[in-house]
Amino acid sequence: MSFTAFPQASLDFLARIRRNNTKEWFEAHREEYEKLILTPSRSCVVELGEHLQALVPTINATPKVNGSLFRIYRDLRFSKDKTPIKSRIGLIFWQGRGRRMQSSAFYLHFSPDELFVAAGIRKFSTQMLTCYREYINTARHREELHSILETMRTEGLTIPPPKYKRLPRSFDTSLSEELLTRYDSMYVSSVFPSEMIHSQEFIPRVFASYAAMLPLQQWVYEMTMTCES
Repeated sequence: MSFTAFPQASLDFLARIRRNNTKEWFEAHREEYEKLILTPSRSCVVELGEHLQALVPTINATPKVNGSLFRIYRDLRFSKDKTPIKSRIGLIFWQGRGRRMQSSAFYLHFSPDELFVAAGIRKFSTQMLTCYREYINTARHREELHSILETMRTEGLTIPPPKYKRLPRSFDTSLSEELLTRYDSMYVSSVFPSEMIHSQEFIPRVFASYAAMLPLQQWVYEMTMTCES
């Protein structure tokens, strides 16, 4: 039977993690985690993966931890949040053979607060930032990205604000669409009520969002190919 939605108790379990965020509590409730979060997350990856592969045949949908599923334990070495257990569950579907976080991807996370759906790359590495800046130095690439983002704004998708306040030194100050040079990421997103993960509309709504985000996801993918060449 295909996946349709997460169990009704899934969000409540994540809220309980927030109130009892210790390794001891989590290990005592691991069976609930596997039933309410891990097992349905794997099924969700398979179902959404099949949908996405109809759009992008080279998309990766790997229903395992450190594949399309993120670890439930937080890596405290690189996190400002020092609570050991995540109460936000993320899934990622990345395109191509690169590392999942530096490949153009479709992404979602859910928590008791929201269902967040996105496409692109949410944070460029130093190397990817260099590739991005070189890529948009070509007018055709820059104008195409500008057009895609303007269309997505009119469709109600969210584009984050640029990270940097100043034009990078490598760009001419008279450059058109200069705002694009000040990003350290390139993605679009949409936010839904968290309760949607329990709804029969969950998969159709997420997939419809991904389909709307496809032009940006594909632009980012073409950009990343310049890093591999």
